[in-house]
Amino acid sequence: MEKKIYEKPAITKHHSGFMNKFGSSPVTTPKSEVDGVSVNAIADQYGSPVFVLSERRIRENFRNTLRTFKTRYPKVQYAWSYKTNYLNAVCSIFHQEGSWAEVVSEFEYDRARKLGIPGKYIIFNGPDKSEQALLKAIEDGAKIHVDHFDELYKIIELSEKTEKKPQLAIRVNMDTGIYPKWDRFGFNYENGEAMEALRRIVMQPTLKLIGLHTHIGTYMMSAEAYRIAARKMVVLANELFTKYETKLDYIDMGGGFPSNNTLKGQYLQAEQVLPTIEDFADAVTSELFRISYHGSDMPTLILESGRSLIDDAGFLISTIIANKRLSDGKKATIMDGGVNILFTSFWYKHKISPAQPTGLSTENSTIYGPLCMNIDVLREDIVLPNLKVGDRVVIHHVGAYNMTQWMQFITLRPNIVMVMEDGTTELIRESEDLEYIMSREKLPAKLSEFKL
Repeated sequence: MEKKIYEKPAITKHHSGFMNKFGSSPVTTPKSEVDGVSVNAIADQYGSPVFVLSERRIRENFRNTLRTFKTRYPKVQYAWSYKTNYLNAVCSIFHQEGSWAEVVSEFEYDRARKLGIPGKYIIFNGPDKSEQALLKAIEDGAKIHVDHFDELYKIIELSEKTEKKPQLAIRVNMDTGIYPKWDRFGFNYENGEAMEALRRIVMQPTLKLIGLHTHIGTYMMSAEAYRIAARKMVVLANELFTKYETKLDYIDMGGGFPSNNTLKGQYLQAEQVLPTIEDFADAVTSELFRISYHGSDMPTLILESGRSLIDDAGFLISTIIANKRLSDGKKATIMDGGVNILFTSFWYKHKISPAQPTGLSTENSTIYGPLCMNIDVLREDIVLPNLKVGDRVVIHHVGAYNMTQWMQFITLRPNIVMVMEDGTTELIRESEDLEYIMSREKLPAKLSEFKL
């Protein structure tokens, strides 16, 4: 017979009145495994905290999204957003699935090349491309997305010194009804700047115009905004064809599709209010058929989704290190994983589940990390069962941006493990140690000795 969980007696204040629209308080369901592998077994072997990624979920997400767009438009190509998660194992999964690389820095560009991605399958975005990086991309035949006129002038100068024609697209910003507008990047559609940039590229014999690119925002909650963006991209493409007899190889609609993480300030859960991937696909592809090209000349639709493809494939396993009461009596629970490794907790209400069976008693709590910083708050308010020191918890939907934006601050960055499709686990990034951290430092001889 299974031993019942002991819960100490507690007096809880109940407020009378109507139930909320969701009914009574939910019972927290334990998350005891990831793809059949025990959470506690992973933490025992690889330490706590530890990030866990699911190979199966990544591949399923990619295939489902690609299929959704391909059933609506004949030519679709994905380019994996390296800034979302540039771990070699993660990038390699997307490349095995046929995705190109989309990078926004020379560091990411070099990383893609080192993984074996040919330049012609790299999209080079971003406002900061050095002359060295541009020369490299031109020589490799990479697709360079021009962000501003100063960059265009620099590329024109370089093109006159090289034998290869730079393969160029421009990034376009526009009003899609979402505010504040993302007009920091690229050339503006409404004031004619985008068309002027296109004209200059077309008229320059040492350059080759191959595409248009837009990225209207992040965690976009409106499919209609993509419809407006696609319509304006088609207007530019048609004007290029009419005025300059120039056909584009592709139209890149960027990324920005949301994951099922719930934003702070959202009342309903994300999956209850967000458009589906089918909604986004309908909005984008329906407009692309307005282009003046026909048949095989239709431009390829390129997508750069990151968050929506990997967020729900990532988990953070953490361990309870203390429970206490705040000055107002509210319960505070402290975990060994903090905001230094979970950057997205600043804007998401991450779901947190116990990793083992618990009792039925629950309490509203604040969840803190281990840092000596008052901002180290993972959840300000969350109803959880009573958790004791040593219990494990699982934080959901952490696959996007945390492993590229994390900080080595106060604590060392932990192991990252991938659960493979066959049920085995692989260590894909080792945790840091003191020797690794100090290896980049240089201590002047004058400071090497002291007496206390």
